[in-house]
Amino acid sequence: MDKITLIQPDDWHLHLRDEQALKTTVPAAARGFGRGIVMPNLTPPVTNVNRARDYRERILAQRPGGSDWQPLMVLYLTDNTTPDDIIAAANSGFIYGCKYYPAGATTNSDSGVTNLNNMDAVFETMQEVGMVLQMHGEVTTSDIDIFDREAVFIERHLRSLVAKFPRLKMVMEHITTEQGADFVMSTGDNVAASITPQHLLHNRNDMLVGGIRPHLFCLPILKRDIHQQALISIATSGSHKVFLGTDSAPHAQGDKESACGCAGCFSHHAAIELYAEVFERAGSLDKLEAFASTNGPDFYGLPHNPVTIELKKQAWRLPDSIPFEDTQVIPLGAGTTLNWKLVE
Repeated sequence: MDKITLIQPDDWHLHLRDEQALKTTVPAAARGFGRGIVMPNLTPPVTNVNRARDYRERILAQRPGGSDWQPLMVLYLTDNTTPDDIIAAANSGFIYGCKYYPAGATTNSDSGVTNLNNMDAVFETMQEVGMVLQMHGEVTTSDIDIFDREAVFIERHLRSLVAKFPRLKMVMEHITTEQGADFVMSTGDNVAASITPQHLLHNRNDMLVGGIRPHLFCLPILKRDIHQQALISIATSGSHKVFLGTDSAPHAQGDKESACGCAGCFSHHAAIELYAEVFERAGSLDKLEAFASTNGPDFYGLPHNPVTIELKKQAWRLPDSIPFEDTQVIPLGAGTTLNWKLVE
């Protein structure tokens, strides 16, 4: 096989940042993709329809000429979100989900929800209007090891939440564990998951053995090999309950390599090719289209994209760096060779 034709894929979890960063991130996000779910963790966060509309306009202003790529906007849930906010979002025509961040879980999440039990009225409204709840599924209390955050969240919160709201569409974003994969597969069709390229391609040894590699530091953090293998298994299984979500999140090289570092991997420079690498290694290239192109739209109730893309078998070297703002970003897989390339 020397080429693959796919229905144009979508990215169901991405970070574009704002202002000057959009000049890099928007064209990269549109590379090969038809749509993208845009995360709302700006400063200040995108907490209402007006902020989402303004952010969308800034994004569209940076869309490449001739591109039909569409940003699908998301509201950031806080302790102050109301049912009226959800109704307004559902009526906007351009907001497709609401994101739950536990306060302090990741970049710009300090305004996130502090107590899930106080969100029942919001979740009930989301269930009624058909708005998708996008869950950053981790606990953030200091007594829980960072590698156990996802598994504990499932037992402490997610099982009861799914039972309480059985019709609420819920995406367990960027799952990272065997427990996450098992939970998604054991629930009804109202629960799905997105999976990133970094969690399919790497485990925590890649980040820590032989010296810390800051450009592989992301949240949720990379886990053990057994969890990586569980994610590969579910992603390449053909299940309709999992789909592509890069969590592509750019940070300037200096910020990533600073004393405190920051979490996120930038992957839009080669996103679909990175996934193709995983599926080829697993002998499951025939399952890539469902994962990348049809499962996500089906879950969100949107049509499949009307065009196709083509990947050709070609060895090519990923760039060592990419211009970003007034500096550069080190992309996922920098300097390595991939075996598939998007025909642009």
